[in-house]
Amino acid sequence: MSASTFHVGRTAVYDPAWQDTFPPAEQRSGDRLPSLITTVPKELVHRASADQVLITDWQRLDDARFSVTAQWPRSHSFYSPVAGGHYDPLLCAETIRQIAYVLGHAEFAVPFGYQFLLWDLGVTVHPEHLLVGEAPAILGLDVTCVDIKRRAGRLTGLSYEAVVRLDGLVVATGRASITCTSPAVYQRLRPEHVLLPEHCALPLTAPAAPQSVGRLSPIDVVLSPLAEADRWQLRVDTLHPVLFDHWVDHVPGMVLMEAARQAAAAALGRPSFMPLGIASSFKRFAELDLPCFIEAERLYQDVPGAEEVIRVTGHQNGELVYEALVTAPSYDC
Repeated sequence: MSASTFHVGRTAVYDPAWQDTFPPAEQRSGDRLPSLITTVPKELVHRASADQVLITDWQRLDDARFSVTAQWPRSHSFYSPVAGGHYDPLLCAETIRQIAYVLGHAEFAVPFGYQFLLWDLGVTVHPEHLLVGEAPAILGLDVTCVDIKRRAGRLTGLSYEAVVRLDGLVVATGRASITCTSPAVYQRLRPEHVLLPEHCALPLTAPAAPQSVGRLSPIDVVLSPLAEADRWQLRVDTLHPVLFDHWVDHVPGMVLMEAARQAAAAALGRPSFMPLGIASSFKRFAELDLPCFIEAERLYQDVPGAEEVIRVTGHQNGELVYEALVTAPSYDC
């Protein structure tokens, strides 16, 4: 696969002394109590802010299965409750995404400083079990690695599936696929200028009306209106404290996921809706210094009572960057 087909995850802060704080898996007791309140170190999930860490603990069950715990706040600064008090499905997607870093570093010995390249990320939720309660939600995730790739004993790729439970009920399922690459290889994959500290995004464009894309604040809008229906320019605010938690040389996958959700809301004319599923496939880097055009297409409109499916695509220079399928309840629901 050529370099342009990779989408890159966030780079951890490298601290060799910190890495030594995690003993090998075989030395960790299987009977230890889960850390349900304290999250894992932010470096372990490639986050600069501890407030954005969702994973609290993990445990290896066998060569391919893991038990992971996470905690969701009642109100997140960006992934706030949707559709009358339900947890945001993208909060679940972000939780599943963070699993890749925890397992990669702590269980598969991927060195800090390596890049995690995101290929696919998807989640399907059960809204009836996702109502926000009176306390933060403690999640249990059953994670199964369905494809583990190694070269010379080192992890090069990982695909995994997750079943997410809250109070014993399955609230969501999801899947992610990543590959891992060394800093030297990553530098060869990327144009030299994008790795310079002074590399910056295009000037910030005007946001779409927040209510048209399911948002309350223009700060959180990632689409800019164009003259064509169901077509926007991606709005890239590199100062956003959640979507751009730290410096990156490209548009993060979760920004593209959010663009898909907002485009679906606008295409459906339903600013307050609960996505039943979002599945994204990343084809190439979404560059910061090139306009990215987002388009939404409603599928299966002629099927009465069927779930709505919206195909969202992003293009730069006429080339497909990513595509996503967003599923929503029918209008009869």
